[in-house]
Amino acid sequence: MADPLKTILTERLGCRLPVIQTAMGWVATPQLVIASSEAGAFGFLAGAVMQPAELENAIKQVKAGTRHAFGVNFHMFQPGAAEIVEIILKHRDQVRAVSFGRGPDAKMIGRFKDAGILCIPTVGAVKHAQKMVQLGVDMVTVQGGEGGGHTGSVASTVLLPQVLDAVNVPVVAAGGFGDGRGLAAALAFGAQGIAMGTRFLMTRESPIPDATKARYVKAGTDDILVSTKVDGMPQRMIRNSLLDRIERSTGIGIWRRAIESGLQMKRQTGASFGELFQAAKGMTSHGGLTLPQAMMAASAPMLIQKAVVDGDPEHGLMATGLVAGRLNELPSCAELLSKIETEARARIGALCPTQATETV
Repeated sequence: MADPLKTILTERLGCRLPVIQTAMGWVATPQLVIASSEAGAFGFLAGAVMQPAELENAIKQVKAGTRHAFGVNFHMFQPGAAEIVEIILKHRDQVRAVSFGRGPDAKMIGRFKDAGILCIPTVGAVKHAQKMVQLGVDMVTVQGGEGGGHTGSVASTVLLPQVLDAVNVPVVAAGGFGDGRGLAAALAFGAQGIAMGTRFLMTRESPIPDATKARYVKAGTDDILVSTKVDGMPQRMIRNSLLDRIERSTGIGIWRRAIESGLQMKRQTGASFGELFQAAKGMTSHGGLTLPQAMMAASAPMLIQKAVVDGDPEHGLMATGLVAGRLNELPSCAELLSKIETEARARIGALCPTQATETV
């Protein structure tokens, strides 16, 4: 009898369980990707906040730490994007997939596919899923409104079946998932697995400092809100003093914050003003953003870095899924994946007793 946890996702990505660890900026570092991959998930490296040389070094670290395949996230507007694409292609022996939002065109997607690298974009609307499929992607990850960071307004329980009905490629469910019950539910909807960010952020192998982890553990659902003031797009974050100030800001304040963030990103990445401007310009043409919003979008990772790298949760931004409001522990990746598998098999077994004893 078929194992219910063996899906198209596990078959194509080569992971033991149908669970993806998403590419959270500054969080999905080599150590987390290695830990999640070794525990049975498919890990994505957060290349979208890395410079080309930094990304290649990170890829080599992951390859040295695990024999399992893994993925890389990037976007076409980041400085050095063309070089990053070549680096990913060079490491196609173990890089099995790429994830992205908007950006790569059909030609670029074709290059990845020709190299045997699966394209799995994350989308938050039916029309975006359909567009990605038209461009030739292999799967889509559908993030419902419960998801962290940039997010939409349609809940996973509504958006997931909409996308499943609208596209003919495998679908991965994201937004609000954090345990085996969620995995069983996603499979029941017809998804091939789940993608989790916040749940992996809240693990022992997550690289974020203890002070910031403590804020995630402490946060309840009432402490998590969606803001459109950071860069003009809705983002779900944990409320703190910085987010409160951003929420109160108006026109001049938005421009000042955009310029300050751009200068900070220039210092951090070494990118030229021209490269930063081109990144922002690309976002305005593809995302419908104003120039200051695009500048903030291009440099917002610097504010996230303040919390998740520097360990200053009061003066940085903490992107989070709503699921953080019910999570109160920091397991290891191995403990997390083991519990998810046990719970999922128990729920599937309760619904389908003939599946109850199926093992990996």
